[in-house]
Amino acid sequence: MELKLRDYQKEALEKINAQESGSYLVVMATGLGKTVVFSQIVRKGRVLLLSHREELVYQPQKYYDCSFGVEKAEVHSNDEEVVSASVQSLVRRLEDFQPDDFDMIITDEAHHAVAPSYRQIYDYFQPRLHIGFTATPNCADNVKLGEIYSKVLFERNLKWGIQNHYLSDIRCFQVDIGYDISKVKKQADDLNMQDLEKAMNIENQNKAIAEAYEKYAVGQTLIFATSIKHAENIAAEIPSAVVVTAKTENRDSIIRDFTERKIPCLVNCMVFTEGTDMSLIETIIIARPMRNASLYTQMVGKGLRMHEGKKELVLLDCVGVTGKLDICTPTDLFGLQGEIVDKVMEEADSEEGILLTEVESRVQEIEEEIRTGWKLNLHRVELFQENYDTHSINYVIHADGHLSCNYQFGKNAQVVVTAPDLAGNSDVIFFENRKSVRKFTSIPTQTTLNSVYRFLKKDFSDSQNLWDYNRVMNWGTKPATKK
Repeated sequence: MELKLRDYQKEALEKINAQESGSYLVVMATGLGKTVVFSQIVRKGRVLLLSHREELVYQPQKYYDCSFGVEKAEVHSNDEEVVSASVQSLVRRLEDFQPDDFDMIITDEAHHAVAPSYRQIYDYFQPRLHIGFTATPNCADNVKLGEIYSKVLFERNLKWGIQNHYLSDIRCFQVDIGYDISKVKKQADDLNMQDLEKAMNIENQNKAIAEAYEKYAVGQTLIFATSIKHAENIAAEIPSAVVVTAKTENRDSIIRDFTERKIPCLVNCMVFTEGTDMSLIETIIIARPMRNASLYTQMVGKGLRMHEGKKELVLLDCVGVTGKLDICTPTDLFGLQGEIVDKVMEEADSEEGILLTEVESRVQEIEEEIRTGWKLNLHRVELFQENYDTHSINYVIHADGHLSCNYQFGKNAQVVVTAPDLAGNSDVIFFENRKSVRKFTSIPTQTTLNSVYRFLKKDFSDSQNLWDYNRVMNWGTKPATKK
């Protein structure tokens, strides 16, 4: 089939097709057409597509103009040019293939690639090229994809998609429905589902979700619940709402009726996360607290597609008591965290909400006020040292995760280390009077931090009182002297 590619899709293909060999990651937000892109990669031999859920296996077929085989459940491939496989099935059938059967492996939803089943497949095959695609924009859930992919080859994230009018902006509301998950146990990178079900599936809270729907929802609404029973109980409080679970047999017709506005509200439990195309969603309600940033991004991503008559996506963040649990919030979608971000969200108009792009610009304004006012940002990189050795450089950690440090007296000289990308790499940029004077890109983050330290130690030891954290803490907290 003849596909009309967008400019950024052409750019992604140019970068991918220029690679002779290696393992690379491509980050594209939900709605930017990653399936279109990977189906158009130049084939120099047979291709293996890997998906972590069986529902995703057949989806790419319509984009290919060659023989297309499938490996899942009772279905087996037969030497087709492109083989689309469920990881769960393929990992049990590796002996049916030769290690050199595939010239290229494409992993869809590649944030799962560190799982043991994926690694078993990667260790078995010997492809020339491995390209992973994911919509997840940040490392908030500690995915160590750098162990699989050498670098991020191409990135067009959620913020870029919104700013360039390919995706809807997000109007965020924080709605306190009264839940208390402070005693829910952590489990892997998320929360214990049995504990969560007990904490969330309570009648007055389900009624509060229905009230939030009535007050804030605009148009076609998708609600993510904690469990099937929770979904059913929420739907019972909302007239005309329909429940969709993994066992719902007429799912396609329900989605069609929803898109045609015959059904105003769908309530689901872990169904509409990855892979299901729904062209019209105007409101999303997250009634399922989570710590997994990948899952949160996938859920919200369902509502980001543009549609005629759709102004923006309304996102209702059901907040409550979390205790020490660090759960995902709308600002995680832009990789924004910290006290300033919390302050901006708390000050947002409860009736009007706040656009996610406005949150970021307001955070930047406040950070600039702090910088120009010579006030220390006390949200320092001590939190960051759990994963990386910063060599006690006096970095300030910003809301979007990047680090900055002034390193020379008398000049407005600053070094900036960007937040690690999904492959664990950062850029380092040196500024003088706000102009970039040198830049090094896509270097492993620890290597970057090591290099900055060696550079400052060698060339700017005379200003160590400015960039050495321990020295700053020694004199910086004392009263000013007469001098």
